[in-house]
Amino acid sequence: MLDPAISEKLRTNEAGLVPVVVQEATTREVLMLAWMDEEALSRSLATGRATYWSRSRREYWVKGETSGNVQHVRRIALDCDGDTLLMEVDQTGPACHTNTTTCFTGRDLDGLHTEP
Repeated sequence: MLDPAISEKLRTNEAGLVPVVVQEATTREVLMLAWMDEEALSRSLATGRATYWSRSRREYWVKGETSGNVQHVRRIALDCDGDTLLMEVDQTGPACHTNTTTCFTGRDLDGLHTEP
């Protein structure tokens, strides 16, 4: 169960979820975006293993449970509005299920217009 002091500050969406920006603690690289509810956050805090709510499978998953590419939690912070989490982790292996370092690796969008 999530500490009531944390629960009071957390602002979830209508589905009871909050987005989690996951960052590699050493390199500061953004690895992925995931979702947590209060239970997933509580489990992550208690175990030190990144635990998320899978919207597609509709179940909890511990990152690396099947792939071996685990995330050991170093720090979790709540943003100023209470509606987004930043989780710093020690990542073992690729973070993305496509076997890339991050979920953003090699996925830059074309068409960005910048002023000189």
